[in-house]
Amino acid sequence: MESITGALGPLFLLILLGAAIGYGRWPNTTFWPQIERLIYFVLFPAMLVGILATADVSQVPVGRLALVLLGTMGLFGLLLWYFRGYLGLTPSAFTSVFQGAVRFNTYVGVAGAASLHGSVGATTAAVVVAIMVPVVNVMCVASFVVAGTLGSGSLGQSTRALAKNPLILACLVGIGLNLSGVGLPGWSRDTVELLGRAALPLGLVAVGVALRPAALLRFDRGVIATNGIKLLLMPALVLLLAWMVGLDPISRDVALLFAALPTATSAYILARQLGGDAELMAAIITGQTLLAMLTLPFWLQLVS
Repeated sequence: MESITGALGPLFLLILLGAAIGYGRWPNTTFWPQIERLIYFVLFPAMLVGILATADVSQVPVGRLALVLLGTMGLFGLLLWYFRGYLGLTPSAFTSVFQGAVRFNTYVGVAGAASLHGSVGATTAAVVVAIMVPVVNVMCVASFVVAGTLGSGSLGQSTRALAKNPLILACLVGIGLNLSGVGLPGWSRDTVELLGRAALPLGLVAVGVALRPAALLRFDRGVIATNGIKLLLMPALVLLLAWMVGLDPISRDVALLFAALPTATSAYILARQLGGDAELMAAIITGQTLLAMLTLPFWLQLVS
C-alpha cells in the first residue's frame, strides 16, 4: 500500500475544491445539481458496470465481506433504535441521525480503494457497493416508515425509487454480464471506461459543493451520536470482525475504508423528500466529511 496521505490527500483536495466552488456559487446555482444527476444516473453506474462486468470477482471474499459490513451496519442500526428514547430526538431528527450512522459516501469509497490498491481495490470496492447499497437504502427508507415521517403516498414513491436506483441496477447489470461471460464486447468496453473515468473526480468535487459550512453551528446529542458511531465505533467493529474472519489485507482495508466513510450527500435529498430533518442532515454531512479527513487516514494507518 502506498502512503496513506499520498493516496487520500488528492481526494480530500478535490472535495475542498468543490467546497470552494460551492461557496462561490460558481458558475451558478443550477449548474451543480445537474452535474450531480449526470454523475448519479450515468457516469458512476457506467463505472460500476465496467468494473463488475470484466473483473475476476471470484478473487473477492464476498461472503466474509458481507458478514463483516452488513453485520456491523445492522448491529448499529438496531442499537440506534434501542437507544432512541435516550437520545430524545424528534422522529424527523432521528431519521437524519440514522442515515448519518449507516449511509456511506460511495464516491469517496471507490476513489479511496482505487488510490490505495489500484484495480484490485476498485474491484473489491465495486463488490462492496453491490452488497451494501441495496441494504442501506432499504434500512433508511424503513427508518422513515417506522418513524412515521412519510406523507401520504410517499411509501409507494420510495419503493419505486428504490427499485429504479441506478447504482443497484448498475451492479445487477455488471454482475449479469460477468456471470454470463459476455463482458463488454467491442467498443462498449472503451466507451464505458471513458465514462467511468469522469465519475470519481467529478463526484468528489460534487461532494464538496454539497457541503454547508453554516450547518456546522448545529451541534447536539444527535450529531455526537451519529458521528461517534460512523467515524469511530463502526470502523473499530469492522476491524475486529475482519480479523476474526481472516480477511486478506486488501479486503480488510476496503472494508475498513467503507466503514469509516462519511455519510452520503444524497442523504440530504432523502431527508427533504421523506420528512426528515434536512438542516440536521446538512450538519451531519458537512461535519462528517470534514472530520473524516482526519479519521480515515488514522484508521488506515492503524492497520498499515
